[in-house]
Amino acid sequence: MNFDKPITIALSKGRIFEQTMPLLAHAGIEPQDDPETSRKLILKTNHGNVKLLIIRATDVPTYVQWGAADMGVAGKDVLLEHGGEGLYEPLDLNIARCRLMVAGAEGASLDGDRLRIATKYVNSARRHFAARGQQVEIIKLYGSMELAPLVGLSDLIVDLVESGNTLKANGLRPLEHITDISSRLIVNKASWKMKHTLVARFLETLREAVSKEK
Repeated sequence: MNFDKPITIALSKGRIFEQTMPLLAHAGIEPQDDPETSRKLILKTNHGNVKLLIIRATDVPTYVQWGAADMGVAGKDVLLEHGGEGLYEPLDLNIARCRLMVAGAEGASLDGDRLRIATKYVNSARRHFAARGQQVEIIKLYGSMELAPLVGLSDLIVDLVESGNTLKANGLRPLEHITDISSRLIVNKASWKMKHTLVARFLETLREAVSKEK
């Protein structure tokens, strides 16, 4: 497709980038550098008007919200934590699929108040247990979530689960499903208005690609 106006797309390294590339290729967009080997944070593409920002997954919604990027690809887990202010979420790309779940050791229970929950998904965990009518204590961690119940730091964890193998390897098991997670295309609200024709064409092209992948 023809990009007659500058477009900046925010992406994160790893699984989301790899699974977004075939969708972008359907729109004729190919990066000139590999983010896994390049130290560049702004990647040029085969279109002079299209560039890719390579940033942390948790920062993608913020860059899009504040207009540093016109669009981005972010996991629903990140969007739930961010809150979605200042952006639209027009398309589920159906990539990087997993589940957000409560997990714990064998014999762990979800019942009771003042449970200690270790997670980096603070807002999602708090909303989930509030909906259950429970007050819980949230302990924010940034990684190695499975360790927390094993050393007595928490009663339970809230984390993303793909295959469940990591939980099983650490003696934990999924206890309750919170929500299904996949990555979404997000669009800055001002870009949606000022570059609507271009953004709408791009969105429709991605929608075709997602449909073909299914």
